[in-house]
Amino acid sequence: MSAIQHSPVADETLRPGTPAELREIVAGALSTATPLSVEGAASKRGLGRPVQTGRTVSTAAMTGILFYEPEELVLSARAGTPIAEIEALVEAHGQRLDFEPMDYGPLHGRERGLGTIGGVIACNLSGPRRLKQGAARDHILGLSAVSGRAEIFKAGGRVVKNVTGYDLSKGLTGSYGTLAISTELTIKVMPKSAAETTLVLRGLEDEAAAGAMAAAMGSSAEASGAAHLPYGVAGRIAAGALGREAATLVRLDGFGPSVAARAAHLGAALARVAPLERFEGEASATLWRDVRDAAPFVDGTERPVWRVSMTPTRAPGFVLALRMQLGTDAFYDWQGGLVWLRLEAGAEAETLRAELARHGGGHATLVRAAHSERAAVPVFQPQASALAALSKRLKDQFDPQGILNPGRMV
Repeated sequence: MSAIQHSPVADETLRPGTPAELREIVAGALSTATPLSVEGAASKRGLGRPVQTGRTVSTAAMTGILFYEPEELVLSARAGTPIAEIEALVEAHGQRLDFEPMDYGPLHGRERGLGTIGGVIACNLSGPRRLKQGAARDHILGLSAVSGRAEIFKAGGRVVKNVTGYDLSKGLTGSYGTLAISTELTIKVMPKSAAETTLVLRGLEDEAAAGAMAAAMGSSAEASGAAHLPYGVAGRIAAGALGREAATLVRLDGFGPSVAARAAHLGAALARVAPLERFEGEASATLWRDVRDAAPFVDGTERPVWRVSMTPTRAPGFVLALRMQLGTDAFYDWQGGLVWLRLEAGAEAETLRAELARHGGGHATLVRAAHSERAAVPVFQPQASALAALSKRLKDQFDPQGILNPGRMV
């Protein structure tokens, strides 16, 4: 399989430094009917369908923290601010982003830490803690943006209870820059856990692992993550610290004495199921960072990678059915409700989605593939007619001429 070849990009990249400059660029594009490719640091250029335009507009020059109030658990930053900078700042104050945003850069052959806060919100990213704390959409308080009509607008504010009517901040989250271009974003932050422990069950098959994860998440232990890495896949995270044997991970975090007590109680129960190991502190954090960033499939190739959300109990059967038909590698997050798949040949969208429908349905998103494949197959799960009609009405309201990221999602 060939190494990653980055998608063709627009001939000219514009980097406005202020919302007013951005508005002028969009107004100029409107006047000439020139479509714009929208990006931050380009770390997610491989997500979605390829966008073919003559110009790119980047928020990379709009950087900086606007305000951070640790006591109020709120932070506001310009859209081009690197998410790594924000995470370092809040960590220095004993806080974190509870939605644990994924870094897609490595999966697409780029270095870690390039992504921006604007890109995180635009793609509604989250990580293993999504199961308990929600995605980016659940943590945004407000934003400022420029619509496809070349209008500057604001939505939301600096506190949680400030919404009347439609919550545009949440509505724009996950729109992949097809409705508006964010310039400033305000998000919630949360206290960082004082301690973290990961219980690791060894050698379970997928079905048994699904049962163990369900028991752990349904217990009083208040686990904040549950993932399963089958044989072979386990050896591709944390520099091989787990070895090749299948590993089922359950994360506990919080105050030190509480974590110790919960880990002892849950560990005693899980040890009856399979041999048990423990990873503490930074060793535990490294495991979950690699699960979050799909490290087992960071291989420098363009082999198709799918991200499938579905009913956790149906996931092992779905993966087994795919293995019977296609060359498939897989691992599970969100207690099995998120399945990461790498296919050895083509994207096989039709086969994969047909099998997903037979196993209770869900959403399958192609998050890595060759440029030609992303252009040829439905990258996002096709919408039901009513939802597609609603999406079109939103697009018509925010970007009636279709100049922002045309074709990125549909």
